Amino acid sequence: METTQISLSKGVYGLLKDHIRSNNKLLPRNKTQLEQELKHAKILPAKTIPEQVVGINTNVQIRDVETAEELNFELVAPAEAKIKNNKISILSAIGLALVGYETGDEVTWEFPEGLKTYKIEKVMAV
Repeated sequence: METTQISLSKGVYGLLKDHIRSNNKLLPRNKTQLEQELKHAKILPAKTIPEQVVGINTNVQIRDVETAEELNFELVAPAEAKIKNNKISILSAIGLALVGYETGDEVTWEFPEGLKTYKIEKVMAV
């Protein structure tokens, strides 16, 4: 499994580390992948995270590489998540898969329905 260096703010890094420690529902492949990503992550001050990087309070447009289906949503802090408003928690499966990656990256993650690969088409700060 190849590890891409992701970019995270100190706050998001801490949130993800806590999530790994406290969440036993993560699929083993995803837990290993996330641990590797965090081990190699570039930790930056929140204000210096490049605009094209997926993080909290970003609008994300992704495309399923296999089906070409496009999805658009806003990633938010867990307390602000409201699926009916298209606001998805950064700690959801798709949030964990994409956080720290940037426009143009392809990300493979294991979902309940199996492995999926998404290409990040566009990221915009909210």
